Amino acid sequence: MKVIGMMEFGGPEVLQVIDVPEPHPGPGEVRVRVHAAAVNPSDLAVRSTGYAGQLASQPKPHIPGWDAAGVIDEVGPGSDGRLAVGDKVVALTSARSAHKGAYQQALIVPGASVVGAPRNLDFPTASTVLMNALTARLGLDAMALTRGQTIAVTGSAGALGGYVIQLAKADGLHVIADVSDRPEDLELVKRLGADVLVTRGPGFTDRVRALVPNGVDGLFDAALLNDSAVPAIADGGMLVTVRGWNGHVDRGVRVFPVFVGGAITDTTKLERLRDQAEAGVLTARVAKVFPASEAAEAHRLLEKGGIRGRLVLDFTQL
Repeated sequence: MKVIGMMEFGGPEVLQVIDVPEPHPGPGEVRVRVHAAAVNPSDLAVRSTGYAGQLASQPKPHIPGWDAAGVIDEVGPGSDGRLAVGDKVVALTSARSAHKGAYQQALIVPGASVVGAPRNLDFPTASTVLMNALTARLGLDAMALTRGQTIAVTGSAGALGGYVIQLAKADGLHVIADVSDRPEDLELVKRLGADVLVTRGPGFTDRVRALVPNGVDGLFDAALLNDSAVPAIADGGMLVTVRGWNGHVDRGVRVFPVFVGGAITDTTKLERLRDQAEAGVLTARVAKVFPASEAAEAHRLLEKGGIRGRLVLDFTQL
């Protein structure tokens, strides 16, 4: 079978189509014939640095990718009967998993990391849901804000930020979201359900404080502002970060770095997010679909920034 991977870390050009032996699932695993795989920002970190060297000792090829959508074509021994051959599914994996990332024609994953695909979404759209929505859910759960409290969201027009807004609103929170002055971004973030829009960029925290003089109860930092976002937060409030940042803060502000890899076998959470995507609580957004063989070009485009929604790789013609 074919995978999209690399034999060394570097720029987008290191991604290539590579032939590898066809795998088969072990106990508790299934094999997904991948139709689509989403391209996430963390895939760029895998490709360029191997998560800053963490993957260096892993057998080659290295294979990026978190999100896959496709059809189960083989079930390993010891299945609990929840999944069957022919099921349309979405799955979560990681470049650090035993069977590596999602950029594969035939992906082996634990059954616990697989749930039925949203019935109203095609494969490319379905592939954009789980990783970002699970990241959003984990951050919101860590803060454990209660109905009526206020949360600020940075990077609100992005795939992750959009899911944070929608899940926060479903939780009954009051949402302040940053947004650029692009008309399409303003319309998008309004449509996602944010209660108040604040211009992003320098002065963001001052503008939040003008609205909430004591500071917000929590802030989900999808834009990687890190310590520069802290002034917007109330004393004793909370900050969720998504790239492991856990720097020093004062005023009793608590920092919750979210690591989605530790939750990819939480089937209950994955099923709930699937249901919310199917019900329209979560809006899956595809920016562009590339043939899987053009993964390098997808990575180049994502690196340029400004993408609204997710880029997706189509594996059906690989």
